Amino acid sequence: GQAPHLPVLYHEIITALRPTSTGKYLDATVGAGGHARGILKASTPHGKLLGMDLDKQALAIADQRLKSFSGRYTLVQASYTRLLEEMQHIGWSTVNGIVIDLGLSSMQLDTAGRGFSFRLEGPLDMRFDPDQGLSAADLVNLSSEKDLADIIWRYGEEKQSRRIARSIVQARPVNTTSQLAGIIAKAIKGKKSKIHPATRTFQALRIAVNQELQSLATFLPRAVEALAPGGRLAVISFHSLEDRIVKQYFVRESKDCICPPNQPVCTCGHKAILERITRRSIVPQEKELAENSRARSARLRVVEKKLA
Repeated sequence: GQAPHLPVLYHEIITALRPTSTGKYLDATVGAGGHARGILKASTPHGKLLGMDLDKQALAIADQRLKSFSGRYTLVQASYTRLLEEMQHIGWSTVNGIVIDLGLSSMQLDTAGRGFSFRLEGPLDMRFDPDQGLSAADLVNLSSEKDLADIIWRYGEEKQSRRIARSIVQARPVNTTSQLAGIIAKAIKGKKSKIHPATRTFQALRIAVNQELQSLATFLPRAVEALAPGGRLAVISFHSLEDRIVKQYFVRESKDCICPPNQPVCTCGHKAILERITRRSIVPQEKELAENSRARSARLRVVEKKLA
């Protein structure tokens, strides 16, 4: 196939991380290697990069795309929550910049067998690492109706979650993506919407299967710990649930006192460790949106670790 597009917010990421020729960088979700390639290029000749991903297929492609920077990068199959262990493994104590892109790669979406897309017929899987944990099919067929409704409501922000859960339970076993998409479309009759009726439910199942929000909340403090003073962390998120976790963490850690506002004297002793480089999230420019519809919901937030 042809080379994957430039990754989302490519120029914005390179600008945010300001790679230098002596820096060490971490791409926590290396995907097909697009951001990693840009960082290695910008940190010529001696910048180094550690790329992590759960997806074996993605790592193989990234390795091909980064060949020309041989000797300057290391790729590992691991969850981004394990960044400190993986850094230690290659003898790094700190890094100067970290990027994490929480989007699904188009490659994952376009591989029917992975079960991420309701547009392609495939088994209901949705695991970033197909060798680990429960699949979406397990979740859909083994959960109680109430648990299923809760997942769809909480992670999909889907108003008709109860109705969808009831329809799924009545139709079990559900084994394929198109079968599930059909059940949902039938359950949400009526209202015409710009997005496919199954979009929110598929998002919810994917987040639940991969424990994405828990992983993100675990990752943020570890990423800050991994940064050298003056180093930057750039996070690209794709829906409001992720963006809220990132924003709240960044806001809290960029303030000294986090006591309740009505408390007359500070008792928390909290010290700011971050400086917010972006006050509001950065969104893609018109040109990028025209070339890549997947960039539509992308939001970038950047912080810098304080010097001390």
